[in-house]
Amino acid sequence: MPRVQQKKPKPRATIDPKKRIAEIIAGLEELYPKAVCELDFATPFQLLVATILSAQCTDKRVNLVTPALFARFPDAPALAEADPRELEKIIQSTGFFRNKAKNMLGAARVLMDDFDGQVPRTMEALLTLPGVARKTANVVLGTAFGLNEGFVVDTHIGRLSQRLGFTREINPVKIERVLMDKLPREKWTQLGHQLIWHGRRICHARKPECGACPLQPHCPSAGKV
Repeated sequence: MPRVQQKKPKPRATIDPKKRIAEIIAGLEELYPKAVCELDFATPFQLLVATILSAQCTDKRVNLVTPALFARFPDAPALAEADPRELEKIIQSTGFFRNKAKNMLGAARVLMDDFDGQVPRTMEALLTLPGVARKTANVVLGTAFGLNEGFVVDTHIGRLSQRLGFTREINPVKIERVLMDKLPREKWTQLGHQLIWHGRRICHARKPECGACPLQPHCPSAGKV
């Protein structure tokens, strides 16, 4: 019998990484044009406190707690004089309340001692506050002041950064560096909100809704999670 010559598989088309990222950005902007921070706040100070409370807690739970908290302690001067036990009682349902109360009191006192009671507008200054690391500082700078000094990396953004093929890093600091390098600076804050919304609404930690996801054509993890 004549030998059948097998056809060589066609090589896969190379996808331009920059084009793929641009498609993802465009998709997020179309999906979530009005994405915002989902923590309720009226001032930069209130956003700072709410973000500290949001560690290991949902925004929904924080938003249930902050009305009473801010009615009692609306600003840094008031919070700096708070009774720790009263503060702990108000925020208890957010979890890790003793440590959070300690950090909130410490942050308010540093604001009073070093910044005239006002939330500073630089990364360096914000990182001097107890309980404030880069994630919290980025939230405050981007959302309260419109300053794109860094990229927020929470659990949603960390997860989506890997699924969307931005990075294989798992360390938040390293993830942030990659995102800052690959994504346009003028969009850092808004893209952060959009990625968080996408993680909460479609790209869940368990059972992501890949079939309903408009980003599926550009996502290397689609149908594989």
